[in-house]
Amino acid sequence: MKLIIAFLKLIRWQNLVIIAVTQVLYYYALIHPIHNFHQSVYDPFTGTFFLLLVISSLMIAAAGNIINDYFDLNIDEVNKPQKKIIDKHIKRRWAIVFHICLSVMGIAIGFYIDYNTSVFWMGFSNMACALLLFAYSISLKKKVLVGNVLISLLTAWVILVCFFCYFRSLSCSGCNPAEWIAQKHRFLRISFLYAGFAFIISLIREVVKDLEDMEGDARYGCRTIPLAWGVPASKMFVAVWLAVLIGTICIVQFYVLQLGWLWSMLYCLVFIILPLIWLLQKLFKAQSPNDYHLLSSVIKLVMLTGLLSMLFFKLYS
Repeated sequence: MKLIIAFLKLIRWQNLVIIAVTQVLYYYALIHPIHNFHQSVYDPFTGTFFLLLVISSLMIAAAGNIINDYFDLNIDEVNKPQKKIIDKHIKRRWAIVFHICLSVMGIAIGFYIDYNTSVFWMGFSNMACALLLFAYSISLKKKVLVGNVLISLLTAWVILVCFFCYFRSLSCSGCNPAEWIAQKHRFLRISFLYAGFAFIISLIREVVKDLEDMEGDARYGCRTIPLAWGVPASKMFVAVWLAVLIGTICIVQFYVLQLGWLWSMLYCLVFIILPLIWLLQKLFKAQSPNDYHLLSSVIKLVMLTGLLSMLFFKLYS
């Protein structure tokens, strides 16, 4: 039982739950309503293939978390000694075995999807994600901004991979052409809106985590934003992106209110906008790793509440 718990901690099961929830919500709130748009809507990418897509995403992400911890052993000994799993509960060679097995299975599922659907890039996409996560773990995370942007892009990809699987495959032979085009454009805009939200809030969290982990990163030669630019400049970088995110969400709510989506607007105000304003206020007061850890945890919660707002598209569809 202890080994299972250690393995779940190693793959960071909470983050995997967020990935699964994101993709399932996307299907339920954004894709499923399109099926109800017209009885002639045809979707060859069935729920079974979507489930395989989710499983492959989780496997690639889990493998990435394992290899990241493998190469972060020394840094984590300084930053998070109490959370160390590899060498303490799971041997290094088994961590590598788990990483390889999960990566191979995730890539194989991608190629299976390619073979049985009109999608032709899933296998290579999963392979690219696995390689990028490996490169991040051994090198890119130590470079100024590069690692932060990469992780943020991969976070956005969790949503975009679902979008690209459906955008080209969905068709409707009996729909009014103009109405169908408008429906697909709406699908595109909403998808990229959420992908943009995921990218920005992930970038914010990555820099806050770098502020939290400065001691270990400095000892082992990492060139993270706080170490390269300094803490004040790093906080300003985060603050600018927080302001951009808050401003963008407020603009979106202006249009949402015009549609009469009052509950959606109130939800976003209470559970997304106000917590982001709180984060902006607390950011410049934060000094210790514990302060930054609290900010990082709140950011993760806001990411989740932001993604849960997809449910309003199902409610108002």
